[in-house]
Amino acid sequence: MTTSHLIPALPDLPTARRAVEHAQSHESEPVANHSVRSYLFAVLLAEHQGLRAGADFDADLLFHACVLHDLGTSPSAPGQERFEVEGADMAADFLTAQGYGTRDVDLVWEAIALHTSPGIAERRGPLARLTRGGIAGDFGIGVDFVTDAQAEAVHLRHPRLNMASALVDDIVTHAARSPRNAPRFTIAGELVRERGERGGGPTTLEIATRASRWGE
Repeated sequence: MTTSHLIPALPDLPTARRAVEHAQSHESEPVANHSVRSYLFAVLLAEHQGLRAGADFDADLLFHACVLHDLGTSPSAPGQERFEVEGADMAADFLTAQGYGTRDVDLVWEAIALHTSPGIAERRGPLARLTRGGIAGDFGIGVDFVTDAQAEAVHLRHPRLNMASALVDDIVTHAARSPRNAPRFTIAGELVRERGERGGGPTTLEIATRASRWGE
């Protein structure tokens, strides 16, 4: 029995396919899968909140904000600024090359740059709010509305593959490239601090994700 009807379909458009390929070519498989799952959870969240694509938010921009949000953790990132900012810059470059206009590119840039900023992203409009909500959802946060069948379908199509540890590894590796990459009290700064204090052991983010509804 197919489960495809339980979860949103990915956009079947050339730019969307290129975006997924772009993420997969730059990121590790666990992180690329996380990015796609974040979009699926963001759409389910929008449906749960009664938000309508085209009226309340731009589904195409949401797709790109989620799928491209962790480009800054990749080895191809410049490694001179916070991974959120570099990821936003890389996504903006990609979208500009695809012909997107300045307004749309700026909205995606903002959603990606703010995706680790609780209390700020939620105040910057539906795109930033849903992007952060979808990403948080993949860590098992705020997903009580997702049915077990939907969750099974999401993870069957895009396996987790120890996502949290892979992502933390990539963030810490990026942070080591420049002192500017992990300012104190940013998520990168805290992950670096915890990894150091724990002798390379799991961070609070990894432990919390393992104990969440989805596991790691």
